[in-house]
Amino acid sequence: MAEDRIAVTLCENLRTASYIPFYLAHAGGYWRDAGLDVTLWTAPDPSQTAAALLDGRVAVSWGGPMRVMMHHDQDRNCPLVCFAQVVSRDPFILIGRDPNRNFRFRDLVGPKVAITSEVPTPWMLLQEDLRRAGIDPATLNRTADRSMAENSALLRAGDIDVVQVFEPYADDLAAPGHGHVWHRASERGDVAFTSFYTSRRFAAEGRETCIRLVHGIAAALTALHQKPANDIAHAVAPFFPDRPEASLACIIENFRASELWATSPELPADAFVRLKCALLSGGLISYDVPYEHVVDRALSSSDPE
Repeated sequence: MAEDRIAVTLCENLRTASYIPFYLAHAGGYWRDAGLDVTLWTAPDPSQTAAALLDGRVAVSWGGPMRVMMHHDQDRNCPLVCFAQVVSRDPFILIGRDPNRNFRFRDLVGPKVAITSEVPTPWMLLQEDLRRAGIDPATLNRTADRSMAENSALLRAGDIDVVQVFEPYADDLAAPGHGHVWHRASERGDVAFTSFYTSRRFAAEGRETCIRLVHGIAAALTALHQKPANDIAHAVAPFFPDRPEASLACIIENFRASELWATSPELPADAFVRLKCALLSGGLISYDVPYEHVVDRALSSSDPE
């Protein structure tokens, strides 16, 4: 019934293909079916999403638990909490100018490597991979920090050897043969890459809204794993007006093969800890943020309450 519907403003921290589950929940009507009228608000910068929650511009955001851990590192009384894992693996990809079918992390020592600068998580996770492989991250021949678009252009021009990018930059390089996939970071396994997050106050006072968000995203995740990629691409195409649907479908197939997206909204402690360890070893945070303190476990389940 119309009077039972709940209106909510949801923050999108940036536009990227790895967030297709959220776009599908919106465009495919899964949040509407859960009794929500969702208005999407795009943050001017990913770092502004938490500020928008804290000052009341939005009720809930999606983004990395990394951002929540950073705020708890700065303020032990930070009111932000995470719930419901959606992107469970790292969507970033290493693209090299030349083929490298037998990639090892030591192959990154020597070539000119361009790291993603827009957000910190990809480098934090990669530097942890390097450490675990016995490689000092400081030994990489890193280029100056530039955007993924700039780095992609430099790879095409032959000025750098390897770039760290997400989709659709990876497809734009690999599909026409301008670059070659060296390594998909999704091979690392679950790292709690993206969840919802909100204030403790809204998690309590707006609990029914949060529950409906989780129900809607759970339905979208189920559809995402079951429906043809072409159907998914068509549904979310309005979010990517400059991207051909055939390219979107290819990206979706690659993501599904990489098990990028969660099959349920559960946010397990081991995935959270794996992300936290990378943030600690990379020096992004210094506080060992307790899982129980920043994850609302009751909302992070297949049957939230």
